[in-house]
Amino acid sequence: MQSDLTGTCTEHSRPECPDFFFDYNAVFDEFALMYPDGISVVLISFCPFCGTKLPPSKRDDWFDELEALGFDEPLLASEELPEKYKSGAWRQQ
Repeated sequence: MQSDLTGTCTEHSRPECPDFFFDYNAVFDEFALMYPDGISVVLISFCPFCGTKLPPSKRDDWFDELEALGFDEPLLASEELPEKYKSGAWRQQ
């Protein structure tokens, strides 16, 4: 799974490449299986190869923190968000 997450393709951009099946969202600390359309994903909670439980999603925590900072619609205000909320840096506090 790690090699799939970190691999590169010389023919396609990462989301559209049919050779990669997994995606990792560092902002929410989520792992997903990607559909061939390059857009749709299914979140997974366990590694499909070894069964190891993956970390729980931090999506709700991200929204809670940003709402506490006054962002009612954080996904619509992505340009205005503090820089640390655009990556996994916000979880390193």
